[in-house]
Amino acid sequence: MVMVTIAAVLLLSCVSGGVSISRSYDDWWSYKETLGGDFIPSPPFWGLVNKAWRMCAIGRRQSPIDLNGSSIIFDPFLKPLRLSSGVNEISGVMYNRGHYVSLRVEPDHVVTVSGGPLSYTYSLEEIRLHFGSVDSDGSEHRIDGKSFPAEVQLLHYNVNLYQNVSEASQYANGLMIISLFVEIDEIPNPFLNRMLSREMITRISYKNDAYFLWGLQLDHIFPGSFGFITYSGSMTTPPCHETVTWIILDRHITVNSVQMHSLRLLSQHEPSAVFHSMSDNYRLIQPLNNRSLRTSVDPHRQARKCPPTTQQPDIQIQANPKAQA
Repeated sequence: MVMVTIAAVLLLSCVSGGVSISRSYDDWWSYKETLGGDFIPSPPFWGLVNKAWRMCAIGRRQSPIDLNGSSIIFDPFLKPLRLSSGVNEISGVMYNRGHYVSLRVEPDHVVTVSGGPLSYTYSLEEIRLHFGSVDSDGSEHRIDGKSFPAEVQLLHYNVNLYQNVSEASQYANGLMIISLFVEIDEIPNPFLNRMLSREMITRISYKNDAYFLWGLQLDHIFPGSFGFITYSGSMTTPPCHETVTWIILDRHITVNSVQMHSLRLLSQHEPSAVFHSMSDNYRLIQPLNNRSLRTSVDPHRQARKCPPTTQQPDIQIQANPKAQA
């Protein structure tokens, strides 16, 4: 802690003093301590190098968190989520953002979500993928301390109150993220199979690479039925605004081992720079700080037996049976 504080003071004195930094703050951050010998702010420093990112350091409702069963309560008043789309398929641009893989959905392919813990309607803006360098880590959230190889996050913004995702990210009830954990299996999820095909992944090998992807069926990424955990949190990237309603589904999706290996070969730099894998692009677990974790899964009700499937098995949510909202 002392070393971090001293380093932060030295860094801030350079930033505020006579040293000129030409790069944009928007992109001047990393998940790793150093990149090629250059200092780029890793998570402990995000809130110290830019006033606009101060919530990363002082926020009380930060994400991600460990979804510990002893803190989860069953809320019988949570409604089912409602997915609405005027199209059968969506298209968008796949990007190598350097920090994560992104699919920006075409604006004319409107997909909205309501219900659940939501008081407003939210429109899908972007799909992000976080993953690890090894199979034991990679997801941002955890379940009772357990991490997953990857996590898919579907970012939505409030269309009832705000004009776009940039505006919504700064204000209350602005954003909603649906999160799905990813496991490795021989049979990949059909949606991720399209996103992570050899043709696609080789076209976004380096930072700022982009390629158009069409004909994705969004219902392939959602299980036929599911429960969820919800809580109030933040974006897991700077500026860490605490404007997010998180919804974590209790069913995971799958990629195969070849696709996971291909993800780890993506570079977080341009072709001219030294290669550094994009993997391990997750923020460390943040304190819960007495926030409520609610679930739609009743711990007293025996789960309905469903035919086994390799693509959408249950994630066990061990809610506190003595607590109820």
